[in-house]
Amino acid sequence: MPKKRLLSGIRPTGSLHIGHYLGVLRNWAELQNEHECFYFIADWHTLTTKYKDTKDLPNDIIEVAKDIVSSGIDPNKCTLYVQSAIQEVAELHLLLSMVTYHNWVERDPTLKDMVRLLAEDEEKAKQEVTYGLLGYPVLMTADILSVLGEFVPVGRDQVAHLELSRDIARRFNFIYKTELFPEPKPLLTETPSVIGIDGRKMSKSLNNDIKIIDSPEETKKKVLQMITDPNKIKKTDAGDPAKCQVAYKHYEIFADKQTLSIVQDECRGAKIGCVDCKTRLAKIINESLVQVRNKRQNLKTDKEILETLNEGNKKARQVVKHTLEKVRDAMKLRNWN
Repeated sequence: MPKKRLLSGIRPTGSLHIGHYLGVLRNWAELQNEHECFYFIADWHTLTTKYKDTKDLPNDIIEVAKDIVSSGIDPNKCTLYVQSAIQEVAELHLLLSMVTYHNWVERDPTLKDMVRLLAEDEEKAKQEVTYGLLGYPVLMTADILSVLGEFVPVGRDQVAHLELSRDIARRFNFIYKTELFPEPKPLLTETPSVIGIDGRKMSKSLNNDIKIIDSPEETKKKVLQMITDPNKIKKTDAGDPAKCQVAYKHYEIFADKQTLSIVQDECRGAKIGCVDCKTRLAKIINESLVQVRNKRQNLKTDKEILETLNEGNKKARQVVKHTLEKVRDAMKLRNWN
């Protein structure tokens, strides 16, 4: 039985953190053995909100590629490529925009979330919306449909976002009387909620993240800054893991059940101080990342990583060109090449 095609992408915003590793990359590594996977570095999507600052983009793409490969994604098992290397995706984005209703795009939930991030003031945020950002959901659809993707791994909160891609695929097929595009289905994934060391969402921009590339010493330093139960001030104070705002939540992600039981007993019984507790947590996190980090340190040179990406670009472009030819045929556009 042939494998189903799956597509997923990640933005190159610099070295990835443990939230990316736990929520995306580990899942990618598993899925590549089950499906025909297309994984891409979404540099065009980065431009939708960060078009003013692109000086680090070339290096960020390389760093993200290193994080991806060191996390177990095998370019021999999947197609790993850079979005902007496949120019045909841009043309498909244009053609799909012709059949997409304006109000479909405006009500997309992910677009609304992205607009909110532009500014605290709602009116000012609306003024910052560019044509490129408004077209983000259609570009995302072009990414999926360019490889005739059948599945997209998403969390439950992203299912509504994918529905727009299904609507566009369905409308294109109806208008041009074709069955070219599959209606991409969500592949629900359980993504652990990883918060930053300050209690907010883990993010490079908030400087509250633990990076894959961080050394054990850097990781320990960051873990020791994690917020704990505010009522447990001294070692002899009894604490409550449920009120431990950051550290215990990371224990729940990285520790086994036996360790969690020990932590709960020690915290509630005032048998351990928060510094010692977080020192143990840092050791657990470092041990869980040792294999990835070792591979990251021994990874190929930038030149070899670029060669790996170029090979993936060629594979992806061959697939996308074939899709675009069929789209142009359906729309009765002459091939002028």
